Amino acid sequence: MTQAPSRQSLAAAPTSPAGEEGYRRDIDGLRAVAVLAVVAFHAFPTLLPGGFAGVDIFFVISGYLITGVIERRIDAGRFTFADFYARRMKRILPALVVVLAACFAYGWFALLPEEYEQLSKHIAAGIVFVSNFALWSESGYFDAAAYAKPLLHLWSLGIEEQFYLVWPLALWACARFRRGALWLVASVGAISFAINLATVGKYPVAAFYSPLSRFWELQLGCALALLGPHATPSSRRVADGLSIAGAILIALSVALLDAKLGYPGLWALAPTAGAFLIILSGPHGWFCRNVLARRAFVGVGLISYPLYLWHWPLISFAYIAANGMPTVGQRLVLIAAAIVLATATYALVEKPIRFGTALRRYKIPALAATSLAIGAIGFVTFERGGAPERFPSEVRALADFKYEFKTDARYPDCWISQTDAFDGFAPRCAGAPSDRDLVVLWGDSHSARLYPGLVAALGDRVELAQFSRDACLPSLGIASPVCQQSNAWVVGEIARLRPRAVVMFAAWTHYKVDWREPSVAKTSLLATIDALRLAGVPKIVVVGTAPVWKGGLPKLAYKAWLDARPFHKVPDYLATGLDPAVPVADADMRHALEAHGVEYFSIVDLFCNERGCLTHVPEGETRLVTYDAAHLTTDGATLIARDIVAKGLLP
Repeated sequence: MTQAPSRQSLAAAPTSPAGEEGYRRDIDGLRAVAVLAVVAFHAFPTLLPGGFAGVDIFFVISGYLITGVIERRIDAGRFTFADFYARRMKRILPALVVVLAACFAYGWFALLPEEYEQLSKHIAAGIVFVSNFALWSESGYFDAAAYAKPLLHLWSLGIEEQFYLVWPLALWACARFRRGALWLVASVGAISFAINLATVGKYPVAAFYSPLSRFWELQLGCALALLGPHATPSSRRVADGLSIAGAILIALSVALLDAKLGYPGLWALAPTAGAFLIILSGPHGWFCRNVLARRAFVGVGLISYPLYLWHWPLISFAYIAANGMPTVGQRLVLIAAAIVLATATYALVEKPIRFGTALRRYKIPALAATSLAIGAIGFVTFERGGAPERFPSEVRALADFKYEFKTDARYPDCWISQTDAFDGFAPRCAGAPSDRDLVVLWGDSHSARLYPGLVAALGDRVELAQFSRDACLPSLGIASPVCQQSNAWVVGEIARLRPRAVVMFAAWTHYKVDWREPSVAKTSLLATIDALRLAGVPKIVVVGTAPVWKGGLPKLAYKAWLDARPFHKVPDYLATGLDPAVPVADADMRHALEAHGVEYFSIVDLFCNERGCLTHVPEGETRLVTYDAAHLTTDGATLIARDIVAKGLLP
């Protein structure tokens, strides 16, 4: 399934000690609101569905604080690039290095090679602040779940640091050549916002991860800093109104925004405008002085950066270990642990390095060397495929399970992606002209993985055509526009080809079809079958959903082997991690389709019994029938196809 980018991340804005000019307690309080919103969203996504907007709040804060620091130092004649980046390193790197090192150490013992390979890649990307680009490149149909990426949250830190590579130079140039910086802020902000609007609909992943579509959020804060005290309302009543209006906008954003919305887009104006109004109101606005400046909010604000860094890896590692979302109680414990770790990191690491006087001249070289070292270690581990040598040789092939799933399924010719044209199948997909009977295979990516099994079972007795498209249910009248166009085209091709049989296969349970009650999806599928009959297809075979393994069968099989002490063995059948909804849906689907006169083949009946479902073929423990949650290996597909033929469902 195409996975939209996860709505998460929070980067580190500078904080000012209480004695420094320009410090506002309420800004630390606003930082607390931002980080608590994000933490709540990650731990309880249905409780605070718009909590991801905390990152947008933080972008505004960051632009305000950084620009204020730079401008004050330029005005005082004390600004240097060396000093700016030294301060930035002392702000960002101490906590980041600690968290990355902890993730690497934990992953060594807890993650399988593929998982550890990805973690190591993200460690290397995170330490050089290009996580947003790394995640952008990974996004797609076969991308891992967001919760299975412990360092996914570093994307916004990358965007901020990319911004701060160029922004100090831009402000310095404006001062050097006596040009006002506000025009630059307005220009950059307008261009960035336009890019955001232009890409969010057609290229949502780019809009989410690209710095070009995010810089406008920082520019809002930059504008406030450049306007300075001249923008702060002189009237207490106006300041109160602005702060309350800002608080209402933020509250509505975190309560009502939804992760399924095209984001950032226009929706991001709500939380960013809220943060803008609160900062604009000044420290004497009602909400600022009576809520945000309170000790509890300020305290959370001070630890917001390490809290953000710690909370997501803890939730993610727990998700990986449990093959699903941890329980409510476990998530509460994880949040408490994140607060404890954040407090310790702030007190024992961040404060001594940022503000302490001991070994002052060695701090920057030490930080640079440590960062380069952990980045290099991450990169080397990534290049080594996640260090599979950590595992015993007898089970290494299972622990380091890698499967080449595209070639024999005819990707990308007859198994095409969602972004391909509706008729983007290669000519050979329709089969070669022949006197042999023609069988057409039609469905989503799961049907593509059945193709090599049908080839092995049918041999050269029939000609086999294939039309497989990612995440497209083989049904007319529902799904995305490109799926509807593609499915209509496939039905037209079937009518032209006049095959002996059509085999329809998909991850039916993924599409949430209710087979017991009348529903649009059920009605559409039955109508599609009727359309195939009208097109002259004499036999239609629907293959039911394969067993779905939460977390993926390879990982579950390895854990079963590990737990089978003292004589390690992968069980033939396994119940752990199976989605219990599949057998129920399989039975309901069989009843509905057989009542409609359709030949139905149940993979559940073939693979599953009272002990669970089949894990591997008899030829070897590492020859699994599924290479992820539900896509078939060629071994698994061949077992199914041979049973279909044995039952006389195909010629």
